[in-house]
Amino acid sequence: MSEPFPTEAAVRAGLDAQARPPGSLGRIEDLAVELALIQRTATPRADRIALLIFAGDHGLTQDGVSAYPAEVTPAMVATFLAGRAAANAFARAVGVETTVIDAGVAADLSHPALVDAKTGRGTKNAAREPAMTPDQARLALARGAEQATAALDRGADVLALGEMGIGSTASAALLMHRLAPAPLDDCVGVGTGHDAAGLAHKRAVLARAAGRSDATAPLEVLRQFGGYEIAMMAGAIHGAADRNAPVIVDGFICTAAALVAVRLRPATRRVCLFAHRSAEAGHGRMLQALDARPLLDLNLRLGEGTGALLAAPLVRAAALLSDVASLDDVMAGRL
Repeated sequence: MSEPFPTEAAVRAGLDAQARPPGSLGRIEDLAVELALIQRTATPRADRIALLIFAGDHGLTQDGVSAYPAEVTPAMVATFLAGRAAANAFARAVGVETTVIDAGVAADLSHPALVDAKTGRGTKNAAREPAMTPDQARLALARGAEQATAALDRGADVLALGEMGIGSTASAALLMHRLAPAPLDDCVGVGTGHDAAGLAHKRAVLARAAGRSDATAPLEVLRQFGGYEIAMMAGAIHGAADRNAPVIVDGFICTAAALVAVRLRPATRRVCLFAHRSAEAGHGRMLQALDARPLLDLNLRLGEGTGALLAAPLVRAAALLSDVASLDDVMAGRL
């Protein structure tokens, strides 16, 4: 007979009965409760965490919204596959498996460890036309769900999301503008490192993009302004939710994907664990729109899943709280 789903009250009662003052582990106790409710068990697991890094290019870069050229995207994919990126270093430090997925890089890529899920060779320029077709948006969502399912089938207990794509903060800002919703100026930040002139130009391009379409329906907003990697991360959250698997959401761009996922399927919010508040302008407000409390605040703005990786040990620790002895067992010598 299967274990009944625990209630929040039951999980908290079990934590309060442990051999320590109730509430003494603060947010880690809250995280333990979240994991138990997501996995629908009083003994959650987070031994194996899998990072999925989705890579894609954005047509918006044609209008100079990034301080870096689009050629950086395939170069960084090669760096991930060589194990030499910051995400690789952090993954080794915390014992997390990493999979790199070509969601829509505007280059021909080939590597035995690269997952080819390319939906297109970069999106169209959203300042001038829809970023993708409706069929491409739906396909990217479906392929993201497939990647989540595959990682869970390989034995992952928890998924972590990361991304790579020059122009991605511009796309994420437009998604936030429509889906949070929030004024566009509150959503646009320096991204990879704009100076004042570059930021002003980025704002102007994104204002032109926003003025091109009045879309507010989530799927239409995604296809007008999104990126293939963002769509696939949203789909991955849907796939994880179908399996009651927690997802550690990284920074600004990953949170935009979570916003898309939740606006499309509100119930999927329950599986999202938000790793950190990034230094990108707008991230705090987007977290508020999702009623999310991030675990860390380290002034990060790299992406790649680096914040999610740094939060991974906290998730593992929270899951292991179910192994802590009760005060009754301690006092009775039943250890």
